[in-house]
Amino acid sequence: MRAFLKKKGIDLSWRTYLITALSYLALGLFSSLIVGLIIQTAGEQVPRHLFIGTFLEDMGGLAMSLLGPAIGVSVAYALNAPPLVMFSAVVSGAAGEELGGPAGAFIAVLISVECGKLISKETRFDILLTPFVTIATGFVLASTIGPVIGNGLEAFGSVINWATAQEPLTMSIVVSALMGLALTLPVSSAAIAIMLGLDGLAAGAATVGCCAQMVGFAISSFRENRWGGLVSLGIGTSMLQVPNIVRNPWIVVPPTLAGMILAPIAVIYFGMENNPEGAGMGTSGFVGQIMTFTTMGFTMQVFILILVFHIVLPGVLTYLIDRGFRKSGRIKDGDMTIDQG
Repeated sequence: MRAFLKKKGIDLSWRTYLITALSYLALGLFSSLIVGLIIQTAGEQVPRHLFIGTFLEDMGGLAMSLLGPAIGVSVAYALNAPPLVMFSAVVSGAAGEELGGPAGAFIAVLISVECGKLISKETRFDILLTPFVTIATGFVLASTIGPVIGNGLEAFGSVINWATAQEPLTMSIVVSALMGLALTLPVSSAAIAIMLGLDGLAAGAATVGCCAQMVGFAISSFRENRWGGLVSLGIGTSMLQVPNIVRNPWIVVPPTLAGMILAPIAVIYFGMENNPEGAGMGTSGFVGQIMTFTTMGFTMQVFILILVFHIVLPGVLTYLIDRGFRKSGRIKDGDMTIDQG
Protein backbone atom coordinates (compact mmCIF):
# COMPACT_ATOMS: atom_id res chain seq x y z
CA MET A 1 0.00 0.00 0.00
CA ARG A 2 2.80 2.42 0.85
CA ALA A 3 4.42 1.76 -2.50
CA PHE A 4 1.11 2.33 -4.30
CA LEU A 5 0.44 5.60 -2.47
CA LYS A 6 3.97 6.78 -3.20
CA LYS A 7 3.49 5.91 -6.86
CA LYS A 8 0.27 7.98 -6.91
CA GLY A 9 1.97 10.93 -5.20
CA ILE A 10 -0.08 10.69 -2.01
CA ASP A 11 1.70 11.66 1.19
CA LEU A 12 -0.50 10.94 4.22
CA SER A 13 1.09 13.45 6.57
CA TRP A 14 -0.17 16.38 8.62
CA ARG A 15 2.54 18.58 7.10
CA THR A 16 1.21 18.00 3.58
CA TYR A 17 -2.41 18.71 4.49
CA LEU A 18 -2.14 21.29 7.29
CA ILE A 19 0.97 23.19 6.17
CA THR A 20 1.51 22.91 2.42
CA ALA A 21 -2.14 22.67 1.36
CA LEU A 22 -3.23 25.46 3.71
CA SER A 23 -0.46 27.69 2.36
CA TYR A 24 -1.84 27.31 -1.14
CA LEU A 25 -5.41 27.73 0.10
CA ALA A 26 -4.39 31.18 1.32
CA LEU A 27 -2.79 31.96 -2.06
CA GLY A 28 -5.96 30.88 -3.86
CA LEU A 29 -8.06 33.08 -1.59
CA PHE A 30 -5.68 36.00 -2.09
CA SER A 31 -5.72 35.57 -5.88
CA SER A 32 -9.52 35.70 -6.12
CA LEU A 33 -11.51 37.08 -3.19
CA ILE A 34 -8.98 39.49 -1.73
CA VAL A 35 -7.60 40.94 -4.97
CA GLY A 36 -11.13 41.05 -6.38
CA LEU A 37 -12.34 42.96 -3.34
CA ILE A 38 -9.50 45.45 -3.67
CA ILE A 39 -10.29 46.00 -7.36
CA GLN A 40 -14.01 46.32 -6.69
CA THR A 41 -13.46 48.78 -3.85
CA ALA A 42 -11.21 50.89 -6.08
CA GLY A 43 -13.94 50.95 -8.72
CA GLU A 44 -16.54 52.05 -6.19
CA GLN A 45 -14.46 55.12 -5.35
CA VAL A 46 -14.39 56.30 -8.98
CA PRO A 47 -17.09 58.85 -9.94
CA ARG A 48 -20.19 57.13 -11.35
CA HIS A 49 -19.97 58.84 -14.73
CA LEU A 50 -16.57 57.34 -15.52
CA PHE A 51 -16.57 54.00 -17.34
CA ILE A 52 -13.42 52.79 -15.56
CA GLY A 53 -15.30 52.62 -12.23
CA THR A 54 -17.93 50.19 -13.54
CA PHE A 55 -15.23 48.23 -15.36
CA LEU A 56 -13.23 47.76 -12.15
CA GLU A 57 -16.33 46.85 -10.14
CA ASP A 58 -17.29 44.17 -12.67
CA MET A 59 -13.73 42.85 -12.78
CA GLY A 60 -13.48 42.67 -9.01
CA GLY A 61 -16.90 41.09 -8.66
CA LEU A 62 -15.97 38.36 -11.15
CA ALA A 63 -12.71 37.61 -9.32
CA MET A 64 -14.54 37.37 -5.99
CA SER A 65 -17.16 35.02 -7.43
CA LEU A 66 -14.43 32.58 -8.50
CA LEU A 67 -13.12 31.96 -4.99
CA GLY A 68 -14.16 28.30 -5.00
CA PRO A 69 -12.48 27.39 -8.31
CA ALA A 70 -9.37 29.32 -7.26
CA ILE A 71 -9.14 27.28 -4.05
CA GLY A 72 -9.68 24.13 -6.12
CA VAL A 73 -6.76 24.84 -8.42
CA SER A 74 -4.45 26.13 -5.69
CA VAL A 75 -4.93 23.15 -3.36
CA ALA A 76 -4.72 20.68 -6.25
CA TYR A 77 -1.45 22.31 -7.31
CA ALA A 78 -0.14 22.01 -3.75
CA LEU A 79 -0.89 18.28 -3.81
CA ASN A 80 0.88 17.82 -7.17
CA ALA A 81 -2.31 16.64 -8.84
CA PRO A 82 -2.09 15.34 -12.43
CA PRO A 83 -3.80 17.53 -15.09
CA LEU A 84 -7.23 15.84 -15.21
CA VAL A 85 -7.50 15.84 -11.42
CA MET A 86 -6.38 19.47 -11.15
CA PHE A 87 -8.85 20.71 -13.74
CA SER A 88 -11.68 18.74 -12.14
CA ALA A 89 -10.79 20.21 -8.74
CA VAL A 90 -12.22 23.48 -10.07
CA VAL A 91 -15.69 21.95 -9.71
CA SER A 92 -14.95 20.46 -6.29
CA GLY A 93 -13.79 23.87 -5.08
CA ALA A 94 -16.85 25.63 -6.49
CA ALA A 95 -19.23 23.15 -4.84
CA GLY A 96 -17.40 23.22 -1.52
CA GLU A 97 -17.30 27.02 -1.37
CA GLU A 98 -20.96 27.40 -2.27
CA LEU A 99 -22.10 24.97 0.41
CA GLY A 100 -19.47 25.46 3.12
CA GLY A 101 -17.43 28.58 2.39
CA PRO A 102 -13.62 28.54 2.10
CA ALA A 103 -13.31 25.79 4.72
CA GLY A 104 -15.83 23.64 2.85
CA ALA A 105 -13.96 24.20 -0.40
CA PHE A 106 -10.67 23.23 1.22
CA ILE A 107 -11.99 19.94 2.62
CA ALA A 108 -13.87 19.01 -0.58
CA VAL A 109 -10.85 19.68 -2.77
CA LEU A 110 -8.34 18.04 -0.45
CA ILE A 111 -10.13 14.69 -0.32
CA SER A 112 -11.46 14.69 -3.89
CA VAL A 113 -7.99 15.38 -5.29
CA GLU A 114 -6.47 12.50 -3.36
CA CYS A 115 -9.27 10.20 -4.56
CA GLY A 116 -8.77 11.41 -8.11
CA LYS A 117 -5.05 10.70 -7.87
CA LEU A 118 -5.82 7.13 -6.77
CA ILE A 119 -7.80 6.38 -9.93
CA SER A 120 -5.73 8.50 -12.33
CA LYS A 121 -4.23 6.47 -15.22
CA GLU A 122 -5.35 3.17 -13.71
CA THR A 123 -7.86 2.29 -16.45
CA ARG A 124 -8.40 2.77 -20.17
CA PHE A 125 -11.21 5.18 -19.37
CA ASP A 126 -9.00 7.72 -17.60
CA ILE A 127 -10.34 10.66 -19.61
CA LEU A 128 -13.82 10.01 -18.19
CA LEU A 129 -13.26 8.16 -14.93
CA THR A 130 -10.70 10.45 -13.33
CA PRO A 131 -12.75 13.67 -13.69
CA PHE A 132 -15.90 11.82 -12.63
CA VAL A 133 -14.35 10.43 -9.44
CA THR A 134 -12.81 13.80 -8.55
CA ILE A 135 -15.96 15.81 -9.19
CA ALA A 136 -18.34 13.26 -7.62
CA THR A 137 -16.21 12.96 -4.48
CA GLY A 138 -15.96 16.73 -4.17
CA PHE A 139 -19.69 17.25 -4.65
CA VAL A 140 -20.67 14.53 -2.18
CA LEU A 141 -18.28 15.95 0.41
CA ALA A 142 -19.56 19.48 -0.20
CA SER A 143 -23.15 18.28 0.18
CA THR A 144 -22.48 16.43 3.42
CA ILE A 145 -19.80 18.54 5.09
CA GLY A 146 -21.02 21.91 3.82
CA PRO A 147 -24.15 21.99 6.01
CA VAL A 148 -22.09 20.93 9.04
CA ILE A 149 -19.69 23.80 8.44
CA GLY A 150 -22.65 26.11 7.91
CA ASN A 151 -24.13 25.05 11.25
CA GLY A 152 -20.76 25.65 12.88
CA LEU A 153 -20.65 29.17 11.46
CA GLU A 154 -24.18 29.78 12.72
CA ALA A 155 -23.12 28.66 16.20
CA PHE A 156 -20.09 30.94 15.97
CA GLY A 157 -22.39 33.75 14.89
CA SER A 158 -24.71 33.11 17.83
CA VAL A 159 -21.78 33.67 20.21
CA ILE A 160 -21.05 36.98 18.50
CA ASN A 161 -24.73 37.86 18.67
CA TRP A 162 -24.66 37.13 22.40
CA ALA A 163 -21.62 39.36 22.78
CA THR A 164 -23.28 42.27 20.97
CA ALA A 165 -26.08 42.20 23.56
CA GLN A 166 -23.68 42.63 26.48
CA GLU A 167 -22.47 45.88 28.01
CA PRO A 168 -19.88 47.71 25.83
CA LEU A 169 -16.73 46.46 27.59
CA THR A 170 -17.53 42.76 27.32
CA MET A 171 -19.03 43.20 23.86
CA SER A 172 -16.02 44.98 22.40
CA ILE A 173 -13.49 42.50 23.83
CA VAL A 174 -15.35 39.37 22.72
CA VAL A 175 -16.40 40.66 19.30
CA SER A 176 -12.90 41.94 18.57
CA ALA A 177 -11.29 38.61 19.46
CA LEU A 178 -13.78 36.38 17.63
CA MET A 179 -14.04 38.46 14.45
CA GLY A 180 -10.27 38.93 14.34
CA LEU A 181 -9.72 35.18 14.56
CA ALA A 182 -12.43 34.59 11.94
CA LEU A 183 -10.57 36.93 9.59
CA THR A 184 -7.31 34.99 9.94
CA LEU A 185 -8.69 31.44 9.99
CA PRO A 186 -10.20 29.84 6.84
CA VAL A 187 -13.73 31.11 7.46
CA SER A 188 -15.29 34.26 6.07
CA SER A 189 -15.38 37.05 8.63
CA ALA A 190 -16.96 39.31 6.02
CA ALA A 191 -19.78 36.82 5.44
CA ILE A 192 -20.33 36.45 9.20
CA ALA A 193 -20.53 40.22 9.68
CA ILE A 194 -23.02 40.62 6.84
CA MET A 195 -25.03 37.55 7.91
CA LEU A 196 -25.35 38.90 11.46
CA GLY A 197 -25.93 42.47 10.32
CA LEU A 198 -23.16 43.78 12.58
CA ASP A 199 -23.28 47.54 12.70
CA GLY A 200 -22.67 50.46 15.02
CA LEU A 201 -20.30 49.94 17.94
CA ALA A 202 -20.22 46.15 17.50
CA ALA A 203 -19.01 46.61 13.92
CA GLY A 204 -16.48 49.14 15.16
CA ALA A 205 -15.09 46.61 17.64
CA ALA A 206 -14.99 43.91 14.96
CA THR A 207 -13.08 46.22 12.62
CA VAL A 208 -10.44 46.98 15.25
CA GLY A 209 -10.01 43.25 15.95
CA CYS A 210 -9.63 42.46 12.25
CA CYS A 211 -7.19 45.34 11.72
CA ALA A 212 -5.11 44.12 14.68
CA GLN A 213 -4.73 40.73 13.00
CA MET A 214 -3.66 42.11 9.63
CA VAL A 215 -1.51 45.05 10.67
CA GLY A 216 -0.19 43.15 13.70
CA PHE A 217 1.02 40.20 11.65
CA ALA A 218 2.43 42.52 8.98
CA ILE A 219 4.52 44.44 11.54
CA SER A 220 5.56 41.58 13.84
CA SER A 221 6.67 39.42 10.90
CA PHE A 222 8.46 42.20 9.02
CA ARG A 223 11.90 40.77 9.85
CA GLU A 224 10.88 37.52 8.11
CA ASN A 225 8.74 38.77 5.22
CA ARG A 226 10.02 42.30 4.57
CA TRP A 227 8.05 44.66 2.33
CA GLY A 228 6.30 41.98 0.30
CA GLY A 229 4.87 40.50 3.48
CA LEU A 230 3.95 43.93 4.81
CA VAL A 231 1.72 44.50 1.79
CA SER A 232 0.41 40.93 1.49
CA LEU A 233 -0.54 40.67 5.16
CA GLY A 234 -1.38 44.31 5.87
CA ILE A 235 -3.55 45.02 2.82
CA GLY A 236 -4.23 41.50 1.56
CA THR A 237 -5.06 38.85 4.13
CA SER A 238 -3.66 37.57 7.41
CA MET A 239 -4.86 34.11 6.35
CA LEU A 240 -1.41 33.71 4.80
CA GLN A 241 -0.27 32.98 8.35
CA VAL A 242 -2.58 29.98 8.85
CA PRO A 243 0.10 27.33 8.11
CA ASN A 244 2.42 29.07 10.57
CA ILE A 245 -0.34 29.17 13.20
CA VAL A 246 -0.69 25.40 12.79
CA ARG A 247 3.05 25.06 13.44
CA ASN A 248 3.08 27.47 16.37
CA PRO A 249 -0.31 28.68 17.70
CA TRP A 250 1.43 31.23 19.94
CA ILE A 251 1.94 33.60 16.99
CA VAL A 252 -1.77 34.43 16.82
CA VAL A 253 -1.88 35.55 20.46
CA PRO A 254 -0.15 39.00 20.13
CA PRO A 255 -2.48 40.43 17.43
CA THR A 256 -5.54 38.96 19.16
CA LEU A 257 -4.57 40.52 22.50
CA ALA A 258 -3.86 43.83 20.78
CA GLY A 259 -7.36 43.87 19.31
CA MET A 260 -8.93 42.96 22.65
CA ILE A 261 -7.09 45.82 24.36
CA LEU A 262 -7.75 48.46 21.71
CA ALA A 263 -11.37 47.70 20.80
CA PRO A 264 -12.88 48.82 24.15
CA ILE A 265 -10.94 52.08 24.02
CA ALA A 266 -11.98 52.78 20.42
CA VAL A 267 -15.62 51.90 21.06
CA ILE A 268 -16.28 53.19 24.58
CA TYR A 269 -14.21 56.38 24.59
CA PHE A 270 -14.23 57.37 20.92
CA GLY A 271 -17.47 55.82 19.66
CA MET A 272 -15.94 54.16 16.60
CA GLU A 273 -18.58 52.51 14.42
CA ASN A 274 -18.84 50.70 11.12
CA ASN A 275 -21.38 48.89 8.93
CA PRO A 276 -21.79 45.16 8.12
CA GLU A 277 -19.87 45.45 4.83
CA GLY A 278 -16.76 46.81 6.56
CA ALA A 279 -16.94 45.08 9.94
CA GLY A 280 -15.20 41.87 8.88
CA MET A 281 -12.65 43.26 6.43
CA GLY A 282 -9.97 44.90 8.58
CA THR A 283 -7.46 46.66 6.33
CA SER A 284 -8.04 44.29 3.39
CA GLY A 285 -8.14 46.62 0.41
CA PHE A 286 -8.82 49.34 3.01
CA VAL A 287 -12.48 48.34 2.85
CA GLY A 288 -12.85 48.56 6.63
CA GLN A 289 -11.51 52.11 6.59
CA ILE A 290 -13.62 53.23 3.64
CA MET A 291 -16.76 51.87 5.30
CA THR A 292 -15.80 53.55 8.57
CA PHE A 293 -15.65 56.87 6.74
CA THR A 294 -19.01 56.07 5.14
CA THR A 295 -20.53 55.33 8.56
CA MET A 296 -18.92 58.06 10.69
CA GLY A 297 -18.39 60.77 8.10
CA PHE A 298 -15.44 62.03 6.06
CA THR A 299 -13.83 64.31 8.67
CA MET A 300 -10.31 64.89 9.93
CA GLN A 301 -11.29 63.55 13.35
CA VAL A 302 -12.46 60.25 11.85
CA PHE A 303 -9.29 60.07 9.74
CA ILE A 304 -7.16 60.40 12.87
CA LEU A 305 -9.20 57.76 14.71
CA ILE A 306 -8.81 55.36 11.79
CA LEU A 307 -5.09 56.03 11.56
CA VAL A 308 -4.59 55.49 15.29
CA PHE A 309 -6.91 52.53 16.03
CA HIS A 310 -6.81 50.69 12.70
CA ILE A 311 -3.15 51.06 11.78
CA VAL A 312 -0.71 52.66 14.23
CA LEU A 313 -1.70 51.23 17.62
CA PRO A 314 -2.45 47.68 16.36
CA GLY A 315 1.02 47.55 14.81
CA VAL A 316 2.81 49.04 17.81
CA LEU A 317 0.97 47.02 20.46
CA THR A 318 1.29 43.72 18.57
CA TYR A 319 5.00 44.37 18.07
CA LEU A 320 5.53 44.97 21.79
CA ILE A 321 3.58 41.86 22.81
CA ASP A 322 5.37 39.83 20.15
CA ARG A 323 8.74 40.99 21.52
CA GLY A 324 7.77 39.62 24.92
CA PHE A 325 6.80 36.26 23.42
CA ARG A 326 10.07 36.11 21.51
CA LYS A 327 12.09 36.82 24.63
CA SER A 328 10.26 34.02 26.44
CA GLY A 329 11.03 31.63 23.57
CA ARG A 330 7.38 30.99 22.64
CA ILE A 331 7.90 32.69 19.27
CA LYS A 332 11.14 32.32 17.34
CA ASP A 333 12.61 33.93 14.25
CA GLY A 334 11.19 32.24 11.15
CA ASP A 335 7.90 31.23 12.80
CA MET A 336 5.98 33.75 10.70
CA THR A 337 7.70 33.36 7.33
CA ILE A 338 5.05 33.16 4.60
CA ASP A 339 5.07 31.73 1.09
CA GLN A 340 4.51 34.77 -1.11
CA GLY A 341 3.92 32.68 -4.21
